[in-house]
Amino acid sequence: MSARAALSPHALAAQPMLASMSAWLQPEPGVTVVTPLVRALVLVSAFAPNERWLGNGQLALRTGLPPSTVTRIAQSLVRLGYLLYDSKERKYRLSPAVLGLGYAAIAHSAVQGLAGERMAAYAREHSAHVCLVVRDRLDLVVLECRSSLDSSITLPLHVGMRVGMVLSPMGWALLAALPELERSYLLENVERRISRDWPRLRRRVWEGVAQAGEKGYCTAIGEWEPELGVLAAPVLLEGTSPFVLACIGASRGMTRARIEREMGPGLVAMGRSLQAEFTTISQ
Repeated sequence: MSARAALSPHALAAQPMLASMSAWLQPEPGVTVVTPLVRALVLVSAFAPNERWLGNGQLALRTGLPPSTVTRIAQSLVRLGYLLYDSKERKYRLSPAVLGLGYAAIAHSAVQGLAGERMAAYAREHSAHVCLVVRDRLDLVVLECRSSLDSSITLPLHVGMRVGMVLSPMGWALLAALPELERSYLLENVERRISRDWPRLRRRVWEGVAQAGEKGYCTAIGEWEPELGVLAAPVLLEGTSPFVLACIGASRGMTRARIEREMGPGLVAMGRSLQAEFTTISQ
């Protein structure tokens, strides 16, 4: 079987683009091209929309790059957060961090489409703001947000907004959902980035992680800003890195009793509903 015949129709459709990108490696005289960058872009472009996971051999076949080069580039992209790696299957897939390069392109993604109405209903019920966020390196990026017209606070929330991973319950909830090795790796990098503030933040981060692990959500009332309360819960969707649903409202209305009775369980239930529907449409 020829190499071309071994490719799926979706991969064949991508070949002209990949061939064009590969041609950049032989530029016109006087034109400077950064070869590792071109190769990384070729690798990222090899993934078709209907294919979640690709192995090293498939990536080498589609890109024309040597398997050893594919391995080095893919491992670098995993470390940077742009690819996810399944060690059991030995395959890669794009991560949500790729969306951070052009978040406007994800306005109609499946996850956002499923979450939007649920978020809006929760925001109306609790007169608050609700966000769906995902990790991009050491930050969180807002993918979707909904706000209640009855909220007593105004926030400049928007898609693409970034929040430091260890600075709020959004990040603590995400950290709680990660494998221990990945969590430790990220926190080591956070410590290097904010070494002066890390001793002050470390205890609060671990308290939030523990709370999320125990209750399914974590909170900070009046800590971010005196008038703000933040509630966040991780959402685990099959085949993706963790998402987080976060509610931001007036601290005076987010009492401990209300959070434990209504808001916390409601946010966790929204995440489970999203998980169940996403699993159904992904099968």
